[in-house]
Amino acid sequence: MERVAFIINPFSAKKNYQPFLNELKKKVDNPLYYISESIVGTDEFIQKHFPDTDIFVAIGGDGTISTVAKNLINTEKILAIFPAGSGNGFSNETQFSKNLDELVEKLNHRKSRKIDTFTVNGRLSINVSGTGFDGKVVKEFEKTSRGFKNYIKVSLKTFFNYKPIKLKFLDEKYRQHNGKYLMINIANTRQFGNNAYIAPMASKSDGLVDMVLVKKFPLTYSPLFAFRMFTKKLKEDDYITYLPVSEVEFKVNTKNWHLDGEFNKIKSPIHIKVQPSSLTILI
Repeated sequence: MERVAFIINPFSAKKNYQPFLNELKKKVDNPLYYISESIVGTDEFIQKHFPDTDIFVAIGGDGTISTVAKNLINTEKILAIFPAGSGNGFSNETQFSKNLDELVEKLNHRKSRKIDTFTVNGRLSINVSGTGFDGKVVKEFEKTSRGFKNYIKVSLKTFFNYKPIKLKFLDEKYRQHNGKYLMINIANTRQFGNNAYIAPMASKSDGLVDMVLVKKFPLTYSPLFAFRMFTKKLKEDDYITYLPVSEVEFKVNTKNWHLDGEFNKIKSPIHIKVQPSSLTILI
């Protein structure tokens, strides 16, 4: 096995990382690992071990993975994942499971491939980012003890009170899509997490992201929307538009975004840019 470093987010692992660590020490001789205190700490650990480490394993949710990935963009270093978050959208989409034996086997084989990432005003996103309704849900969700039930509760409460956001493209060819939307998502992969497929046709290696525009729909449509989302059957209709783009600029009248499920404040105008084949992941 080449040199591997493990980065553990103790918060997304619900402070329950000790069993994982004990298992790891049984299966890997003297593993190099870091219990992350902060993003800065993680960055420093990666930079310190960068020259002599081939594979960095992120143990956590999409936010942790994104933090580790940011340090590996456009390098030959490989990202591997042990999912321990609440959504795990990116690890689902890159076939990483909560099976340590499987991970160790992948680490031994060391096969990898390159995938796309993208930036929102220069900030990295590897999975799905967005603004509008789901950005607000993420903000409210962070105030709860998380978990799927709380997510549904927060979503319903937000839905009733949410005023759609205004979208204005700066590019001629998209102007017919200017208008008010419940949410706007930029999808590099197909799902948010929890197997909620917002962009079932998205590919993480085609040099494009799917921009998903969702109009405010009547409550009677929501069971169908949810059913389609969880069965990978969402498609264009009166409420949903898909725009595959490699780069796009627009304005929205909100600063509330989520990048890979983490709340961010980002000012308009918004510049989305795909970075093709910029991240190497273990397969």
